[in-house]
Amino acid sequence: MRGLSASEWLTVWELGLSQSPAQRALRLLEAACPEALPEDLARLSIGQRDKRLMSLREWTFGPQLVCLTTCPKCGERLELTFNGADIRTLSPSQPSCDRQEGEGRNESLTFCIGDYEVSFRLPNSMILAAVAEIKEMAESRRLLLQQCLLKVYRHDKEVSIEELPEEVNEAVVKRMAEVDPQGDLHLSLSCPECRHEWLSAFDIVTFFWIEIDAWAHRILRDVHTLAAAYGWQEAAILSMSHWRRQYYLTMVTR
Repeated sequence: MRGLSASEWLTVWELGLSQSPAQRALRLLEAACPEALPEDLARLSIGQRDKRLMSLREWTFGPQLVCLTTCPKCGERLELTFNGADIRTLSPSQPSCDRQEGEGRNESLTFCIGDYEVSFRLPNSMILAAVAEIKEMAESRRLLLQQCLLKVYRHDKEVSIEELPEEVNEAVVKRMAEVDPQGDLHLSLSCPECRHEWLSAFDIVTFFWIEIDAWAHRILRDVHTLAAAYGWQEAAILSMSHWRRQYYLTMVTR
């Protein structure tokens, strides 16, 4: 994986404007990982994907993340500042009941719950893209789980995925989060005003894309300013280092 030039970032941003978050995530990884096949990147679990995106984001904007949130109890606006290292997780070791096939390729993992032996794969970008258009949360969750479940046996007899009890479905979802914790990341927050404590989901794809979008608008304004002042082409302006470009902008705007 490598960092991207300003020109490459703008290309990724432009292509991603009309895409879903899952598609944007893949677009970012494809640009940063030219040595990898797109289909292999698409098969990465969400946690594997997000760890790579966090590294790319750190190379681009630095280790510190700053975001805003609202206390769900009193409505106080909070500013959060933390480092990427603070939210990197380690995948736990698998208990003996778990059995994984195609390790590293996110193909199949099997575990036992009660009388059931469940074979499933972790959610990946292809699965998320397939359910992205479904607005109803319960239906989206149901279809996502169906995409992840592969085979289920009870007393050595295969049973229909649609007939699984809800407690088995819940156990599968919980096991997915345990195996791939980076893909289900939550921040533990506390409001300094009312002392309310809660967990808030953190999505690196959304966070990173907001930063990229803001950067793209800034750099395009800079290109416009310098092109209007000096007659330079976009490619020449983008090929400059950040510091040289800022120096010229300072002289133009004095």
